[in-house]
Amino acid sequence: MSKTIRVGIIGYGNLGRGVESAIAQNRDMQLVGIFSRRDPSGVKSVSGAKTYHIDQAASMKDEIDIMILCGGSATDLPEQTPQFSAMFNTIDSFDTHAMIPEHFANVDAAAKKGGNISIISVGWDPGMFSLNRLYSEAILPVGNTYTFWGKGVSQGHSDAIRRVEGVLNGVQYTIPADDAINAVRSGSNPNLTTRQKHTRECFVVVADGADTAKIETEIKNMPNYFSDYDTTVHFISAEQFKAEHSAMPHGGFVIRSGKTGANEKNNHIVEYAIKLDSNPEFTASVLVAYARAAVRLQEAGQTGARTVFDIAPGMLSVKSAEELRAEML
Repeated sequence: MSKTIRVGIIGYGNLGRGVESAIAQNRDMQLVGIFSRRDPSGVKSVSGAKTYHIDQAASMKDEIDIMILCGGSATDLPEQTPQFSAMFNTIDSFDTHAMIPEHFANVDAAAKKGGNISIISVGWDPGMFSLNRLYSEAILPVGNTYTFWGKGVSQGHSDAIRRVEGVLNGVQYTIPADDAINAVRSGSNPNLTTRQKHTRECFVVVADGADTAKIETEIKNMPNYFSDYDTTVHFISAEQFKAEHSAMPHGGFVIRSGKTGANEKNNHIVEYAIKLDSNPEFTASVLVAYARAAVRLQEAGQTGARTVFDIAPGMLSVKSAEELRAEML
């Protein structure tokens, strides 16, 4: 593996800025440039990294080891990840769970054609939570797994709101139901519907003259995002939005309630929890760790799409296998 991993960033919103910050914390990485659909002269990076128009990326294949894609899952990543995987190793945070198999197939074909590795759906869910669901179910095959998100800001759902016609800005909070969490932690293995586990609350700024009733209906009935939940939509001013909804906290739990023993008498609760001040910065940090793994796989001669299930934990670390065995095992 090369001494320094040369990284490019596609998209420079909250997630792109988080990736920029995370790269600075990893001693084996260098940010080569930031690529945006906006005029590069108007994109001022925090670190002073060079900015380019996204159309310039193809001409820099020899200067970048991996592209980290920071667009939204609703419309950006389904097009961008296959496009750039044909040219670069890539990482994305595609989080529309129902569409992951289709997205994987599209990216796999493109990455293999280009001789690259692309790890999709990287972050904390999908991503770290996915791994914890897999580990706990494999260890406790008799039982149930429950995932709760929030309370916090969902980047993917917020991005989906902002794509609705007439919306100038918007944020969505996912709120777990306390009664449902307590029932799961009791070991009673309740059967919970999607609607029973969470509610969704949206705060939306609209353009002058926008049809708020139409916007609310479109948000509430959006498949894969809001249609399966009790959703509340609040229309607020841009000033209120800036004052009250600029931070991006999040968190959640993965809980496995399982049984062991000949008569399944013994109950076990395995719980993984996170509490984040910044959803995009944490997600970005996961993306950067998996970027290291992608480059290592490609240098080993592998190609095609991967998910977090396919990546050995040691591949994420800047430390060698010998150091990991001595320090962490």
